[in-house]
Amino acid sequence: MIVKVLAAETDLTSATNVSLATVVRLVNNSSSVDVVTRKTSGGTTIGSFTLTANSVTFAEKDATDTFEGGATILAAKVAYNIS
Repeated sequence: MIVKVLAAETDLTSATNVSLATVVRLVNNSSSVDVVTRKTSGGTTIGSFTLTANSVTFAEKDATDTFEGGATILAAKVAYNIS
């Protein structure tokens, strides 16, 4: 898999648009599952999903939408991945 990193990594302790990303690489570096919630810039919940323990996934969102989860979930703005 090739990933083009476009901004510095951050955690999801509080709501963040992840540098106005439209594609985000998410890493749960914990041994527990955690929930990632996507919201509009106005704070309305769009949806959520469970990120399994010690896993990596990619998620697409609108640039101003935010993700929030926990301190053990790391997020980075990336280009579309090629696998």
